[in-house]
Amino acid sequence: MTAAKLRNIGPKSAAWLRQVGLRSYEDIAAVGTVEAFMRVKRAGFKPTLNLLYAIEGALLNCHWQEVPDTRRNELIAAAEAATALLPAPRNRPAAGPVRTTVLTEDTVAMPPSYDDGYDDEPAAEGRDEAEERE
Repeated sequence: MTAAKLRNIGPKSAAWLRQVGLRSYEDIAAVGTVEAFMRVKRAGFKPTLNLLYAIEGALLNCHWQEVPDTRRNELIAAAEAATALLPAPRNRPAAGPVRTTVLTEDTVAMPPSYDDGYDDEPAAEGRDEAEERE
């Protein structure tokens, strides 16, 4: 099952997971909840704890709000410990926003061009058009 089809995983979270190489349930299950979360964080995105719970819920096939409090606390502790091991930021900008581009055929015709090749400004006084072209 692809990350986009997993329970609790919306389009933005699925895009983040794809960008860090986690494209299926099997990929996420192989690395685990905390490592999947940390890969997104290390990539420069700004995930919240909701992503951590959503990944866990996807692996358990339950709604993210149904993840037990004891398990949530374990996940938070593991994520905080892993975050503490990250190197200090080097004043680099965070990764850009995720965009999905859908290419479709243009359905609206382009407006006609109003540029007929002539300059709309009147000629300067004391000069005729022949002098302007030189």
